[in-house]
Amino acid sequence: MTVFQVTRVDTKPFDGQKPGTSGLRKKVKVFVQPHYLQNFVQSTFYALSAENVRGATLVVSGDGRYYSKDAIQIIIKMAAANGVRRVWVGQNGLLSTPAVSAVIRERFGHDGSKATGAFILTASHNPGGPHEDFGIKYNMGNGGPAPEGITDKIFEHTKTISEYLIAENLPDVDISAIGVTTFTGPEGQFDVDVFDSASDYVKLMKSIFDFESIRKLLSNAKFTFCYDALHGVAGAYANRIFVEELGAQESSLLNCVPKEDFGGGHPDPNLTYAKELVARMGLGKSSVAGEPPEFGAAADGDADRNMILGKRFFVTPSDSVAIIAANAVESIPYFSGGLKGVARSMPTSAALDVVAKHLNLKFFEVPTGWKFFGNLMDAGMCSVCGEESFGTGSDHIREKDGIWAVLAWLSILAHKNKDNLNGDKLVSVEDIVRKHWEVYGRHYYTRYDYENVDSGAAKNLMENLIKMQSSLPEVNKIIKGICSDVSNVVHADEFEYNDPVDGSVSKHQGIRYLFEDGSRLVFRLSGTGSEGATIRLYIEQYEKDPSKTGRDSQEALAPLVDVALKLSKMEGFTGRSAPTVIT
Repeated sequence: MTVFQVTRVDTKPFDGQKPGTSGLRKKVKVFVQPHYLQNFVQSTFYALSAENVRGATLVVSGDGRYYSKDAIQIIIKMAAANGVRRVWVGQNGLLSTPAVSAVIRERFGHDGSKATGAFILTASHNPGGPHEDFGIKYNMGNGGPAPEGITDKIFEHTKTISEYLIAENLPDVDISAIGVTTFTGPEGQFDVDVFDSASDYVKLMKSIFDFESIRKLLSNAKFTFCYDALHGVAGAYANRIFVEELGAQESSLLNCVPKEDFGGGHPDPNLTYAKELVARMGLGKSSVAGEPPEFGAAADGDADRNMILGKRFFVTPSDSVAIIAANAVESIPYFSGGLKGVARSMPTSAALDVVAKHLNLKFFEVPTGWKFFGNLMDAGMCSVCGEESFGTGSDHIREKDGIWAVLAWLSILAHKNKDNLNGDKLVSVEDIVRKHWEVYGRHYYTRYDYENVDSGAAKNLMENLIKMQSSLPEVNKIIKGICSDVSNVVHADEFEYNDPVDGSVSKHQGIRYLFEDGSRLVFRLSGTGSEGATIRLYIEQYEKDPSKTGRDSQEALAPLVDVALKLSKMEGFTGRSAPTVIT
């Protein structure tokens, strides 16, 4: 048994190690600087209470992107030096973000131990590789992201740190081999438990969904299926769930081998970056040979996001969460007793609001950031939630969950087709969405992303939008000059959230322009990129008339898009004549 020693290493603070709602994200070249990762990890240990470090059990894994394996070994050595009792690592360092949350909440170690938290190594939907992005975040004992109180403490420690603890003579652990490796240090035994990445998560999914009904659907000759992991960590689960458990053909899996650089692609499940899936589903610019599958889905790098597609049909994330909520009780066994409530992020369309009102459910509108949903779930106030950035989830864990969303849709399709599997035509994804619009109305919705914009220019644009809110008559005069058919703005503000659980107040959560006819313009700065700023522009219009819910979305929204771009002076401030991504 290897005996390790604790070394105190002198260090100096780095600028800008402030973790956002998604942790700390930078280019790999930043993380590989001497002491950079170590400073952040040690600052996290300092920020946590003693019982969550000394003698504790921590999960350390991620989406498998470049630098993950090196980072895991560093964190193991630092955990040992800081008195952690056990580190759990998914085989090959792979655990999806939702699986980490599930492992914290559900897994028991071989000695009966339970995890108290986790370091998750991911930069989510951003590219990977030596010249691309890396990230790290800490999740708490409830399985959810560290709250602001902890991330603020981490940041404060990064500004004053002068040393970190590490067991430098601890040999690297073989994280490709399942099993427990035991070491001895100054405070006694230290274990590294490498375990199967998928088992705990698969077990949880089987407790939520009726796998047999989904299997019947997937085995039907008329139902075809395609799942694209974009070479992210979802590939570690796709074969186990869709092929082994549900009987799908292996040929239905696309890009399901996890790669450090995501195959050179951008692991973001949208119509721009999931090119291969989009083409196969008949939504590409060029036609493909053969009939597209009935159902398609994609995941991002760490498998917490999802995109849902039907044959030649795109389901917006805002519609997706609303449709899941509307059908959950009858389609998903986990929800058979009813929903506690539903919630969405502020920029997400109001489609979920209409479902909540129709079904008499508690409804919450929260800032962007999964921790706000987590608070509601921990208090027993929310069952299903979602955000427009392709994140959907429920209270089974405290992270959004891409594969859960796919299984939810397959459950709805299985339920709608349970008496129809021998019929001439199956109820399709498009049928379900159009029927939903008939009942609840349609929220025409689009999002424009302007990525890597100069931070100063982005800030000036936002400040100008806030300044304009002081005179709505002037705003409406400008709007009428752009397009006389667009209705008046009746309210404009910066969204502020008062958390009903802990009483905390979140300010400056996005700029809103709300129109008389229910239309909305929302502007937000996003911190999920590693360089520059991302401006997100959200445009929404509600249509209740069933005869008008079948219009092309971009055509229906064109007047509001024109107003948004000219009112904000987007090109003037950013120099961009077009967005990077439209969803």
